[in-house]
Amino acid sequence: MTKSLSEIYTSLPEAQDPGAATPDAVAQADFNARHWSSPVPGPLKPGSAEHKKAVADMFRDTFNPYKPSVIEWPKLDPDTLRRVTSLPVWDIAVQTEGKARLRMAAYARLVEDPDMKDALSRNAWEENRHKEVLANMVAAYGIPLASEPPYIEPRDVEWAYMVTGFSECVDSFFAFGLFAIARKSAFFPPALIETFEPVMQEECRHILLFANWLAWYRATLPLWRRPWFEMRVLGVWMFLLYERIGMVTTFDADGNKHQQDNNFTVNGTKDVANVDVPLRDMLDMCLIENERRFAGYDARLLRPKLAPNLARFLRFFLKRTPNSAMLESQPGAA
Repeated sequence: MTKSLSEIYTSLPEAQDPGAATPDAVAQADFNARHWSSPVPGPLKPGSAEHKKAVADMFRDTFNPYKPSVIEWPKLDPDTLRRVTSLPVWDIAVQTEGKARLRMAAYARLVEDPDMKDALSRNAWEENRHKEVLANMVAAYGIPLASEPPYIEPRDVEWAYMVTGFSECVDSFFAFGLFAIARKSAFFPPALIETFEPVMQEECRHILLFANWLAWYRATLPLWRRPWFEMRVLGVWMFLLYERIGMVTTFDADGNKHQQDNNFTVNGTKDVANVDVPLRDMLDMCLIENERRFAGYDARLLRPKLAPNLARFLRFFLKRTPNSAMLESQPGAA
C-alpha cells in the first residue's frame, strides 16, 4: 500500500523509542552525527552499490533522536527577546520547512531503490522535525507569524526536490557562517545558540545526502536521459537565481500578500552580530565552518561544491581586513 506524504514525514520507528532520547543517548547521537566512516575499503564510486549503501548508512547511523517537545527554551531578557522576535526570517523559515518535508516525502515515494528511499524518507522526517522546532520556538517567545498557506504536493516532483536540495546547499553554506558569527558576537545568549546546534548539523547531513544522491542519480541514469537531466539542473539554478534577485512574494492562508527576504543567510549579519562584518570575513567564516562541519564524515563521500567554490572566487576581488575579530581563534583562519 502506498503511503501518504504525511505518513512518510511523520513516521520513523526509532523516533518512537522513549529510551532513544535520554540525555546520554542524545549526547552520544550528537557525537555520532559528526563522526562517520564507512567500513567498506577502497573508493566509493558514485553509481556503485557500495557508494549507494554508504550514503544510506551514513544518514541512518548519524540520526539524532532529540525531541522538539522537550527542548528547554532559555528565558530571554527584554532586549534579547526584541532582537529575536524582530528577525525577518521566521515566516519564511517555517514555510520553507513545510514545503521541504512535502517535497522530500513526495520524491522518496517515487524512488524504488530501498536504500535511497529509506534515506530520503528520513530526510523528510527530519525536515518535519525542523518545522516542529521552529513552531515550538515561536510559540515560546510569542513571535507573530503569518497564517501558513496550504502545502500542495508538487506536480513535478523531481523538479521540486532539486529546487529544495540545491537551495539548501547554498543556504546551509552561508547559514554555517552566520551561525558562527552569532555565536562569536555574543549578540544572543549562548544557551539559545546551542539549542539550534543539532539543527545546524542536520542541515550539513541533509546537503551531504543531496550531493551524493545527485552523483548517484547521474551515474545510474541511462545515457540518453542525461542531457535532459542536465538541462533541468541548469533550469533549477536559473530559477533559484531569479528567485533570489529580489524579495519573494507569498500569500498566507487568508490570501494576504507578504514580501520576504529569501537571502537572509547571505545578508543577515547585521541582524545577528553587534559588529560590522565585511563580506570577505563573512565568506571566510562560511568556508571555515563548512569545512569544520563536514570534516567528521567519510572523505570519500562527495560534498556540495558550488557555494564554497563561488565564495573562494569572490574572495579574490574583496579587500582583506586585517586582524578581524570575527576570525580570531577560528581553526584554519589564516
